[in-house]
Amino acid sequence: MTDKMQFGMPTLIENRTLADNIALCSRLGLRFIELNMNFPEYQLEQLEDTDFLIQATEKQGLYYTIHLDENLNIADFNPLVTDAYLETVRRTIGAAKKLVCLRDRFGDKSQPLTVNMHMNHGIFITLPDRKVQMYERDFDTYMASFKSFRQKCEEWIGDADVRVVVENTDGFRDYEKKVIEYLLESPCFGLTWDIGHSKAVGETDVPFIMAHKEKLCHFHIHDGKEKLPRNHLALGDGEIDLAARLKLAEVRNARCVLETKTIAALEKSVAYLKGMQLQK
Repeated sequence: MTDKMQFGMPTLIENRTLADNIALCSRLGLRFIELNMNFPEYQLEQLEDTDFLIQATEKQGLYYTIHLDENLNIADFNPLVTDAYLETVRRTIGAAKKLVCLRDRFGDKSQPLTVNMHMNHGIFITLPDRKVQMYERDFDTYMASFKSFRQKCEEWIGDADVRVVVENTDGFRDYEKKVIEYLLESPCFGLTWDIGHSKAVGETDVPFIMAHKEKLCHFHIHDGKEKLPRNHLALGDGEIDLAARLKLAEVRNARCVLETKTIAALEKSVAYLKGMQLQK
């Protein structure tokens, strides 16, 4: 792990305002804030006020990445729902493109500005002997949605240094792996490795992630445990081989969000990282 690695923080629920997040990020010596669109404070109208966002961080020398709403579902069978989420992605990418200037000034230009997304598993039908995932049953329809999504994202991003990165959560389904591999064929897409989520589900996503490690460009770093499953712990409070994960992030020149959920856990994680650097 080198001093050049870019560490940032998530949007924290204890911080009611952007100014609160900026002050904490600056105090801890972190480089960026991942704006989370699950929060009412960071909806499209706020993200599109890029002049305000830029002015808010210029003095502290910070920049932003973006985390899309976790409910995002661009493959919903209801086209009205799908269209709303696609429009959300289109406008979010538009905002991200205007925020690249902060990355250029205060971050690492060799790292694309990331827009993080989860895979929505869709609904399942419970039968007497099994559960049937609707996206698996209607895979052709599901894949068609992602073919359209990839094409649209390529058009929206154009030649901007913005990348949509797919994050692991509670285990990629087989049908999701197929569409993720399709997305990763495009230079506009990459992977986020959330190492805490990965640990909490017994590292079931590790073979898939490592098979596509050349597409890793973003990490969510927090500690976790398998038994009883827990994640979003402060660094050092779980069972993850953090040195190995951070080494891979360094090799991949990936940006790292210290994705704890509380200020205290974030402070402890920053102290843990400083301790690791002193031990080198």
